[in-house]
Amino acid sequence: MKYILTDKIRIGISACNFGAKVRWDHKGWDRVSALGRAQSDYIWTPICPEVMSGLGVGRDPVRLVSGNGDDYWNGAAKVKNRRGRDVSENIREGVRVCLDALKRADVEAFAFMEGSPTCGVYRTTLKDKRLGKPPGVFGAMLLKEDYFLIPALDIESPWKWWDWRRRLHAYAWLRRQEIHVKKELYDIWHALKFICQEIDIPTANAIGVALANAPGKIDQPFISAWRRQALDLVRRPSQLNRIQAVMTKHYAHYRKQFGYKIADVAVPDSNLGKKNFIEALEKLERKAFEDGYHFSGNPVAYRPPRNN
Repeated sequence: MKYILTDKIRIGISACNFGAKVRWDHKGWDRVSALGRAQSDYIWTPICPEVMSGLGVGRDPVRLVSGNGDDYWNGAAKVKNRRGRDVSENIREGVRVCLDALKRADVEAFAFMEGSPTCGVYRTTLKDKRLGKPPGVFGAMLLKEDYFLIPALDIESPWKWWDWRRRLHAYAWLRRQEIHVKKELYDIWHALKFICQEIDIPTANAIGVALANAPGKIDQPFISAWRRQALDLVRRPSQLNRIQAVMTKHYAHYRKQFGYKIADVAVPDSNLGKKNFIEALEKLERKAFEDGYHFSGNPVAYRPPRNN
């Protein structure tokens, strides 16, 4: 298997989801512990823009006024606390410090606290399931800086994390590839096309057609644009029914070739339930890796280099 990451991916995370009780009401959640030993496969950088703003813990909760995070950075919106105090400049400094920390840490992905007026990306309030005014102040910058974004709550869901993890690995692997000629793009597309088709068939087909129609000698602008399209696609989550259908198909193909070796692996079909389905897939992936089989439903594996 040549589709392997040997260096750990660096993930930023809202500190209140990394066990730090830094929310305005002294709360926090250790969501990463749900990964068990797998949490050590990554390097984590917990940050909290509100704490780094100097607002402290416990503090008054804040909210966006007169717009969303984009409006804030354009000078059209403000951040105020529950008492009506304008804390916009405090938050601005806190976001700047946190972004600097993420860049120094070479972070590629960020697990954000959805529902926060600072870290929220698609929702900026936790109450009554309202959208609020997304994105939040820090969330707007996460989008601008083009991080691979993961809702922190999904870390605790076995099947959602499995989907985020495999796409994050594919994303990081693709970013690291040095591409100079068309054949190298074809090799990359061979590795990623199945997961891309699972996520969105029309978009994946368009990416494949663009590659097929490219001239024999491709230039760096084409490579950059093609890579960007593929990176954008693997950042999008798949759906459980699509995962079940595609991975059951992969299982059948693998069993046809190596059936005698996987008698102890349950058939990963929808009758198992979400948790058991993912457990069966993970066991299947491990055996596929041992057999040198390219498991296209999860194309990029993380394997640290062995100590000599």
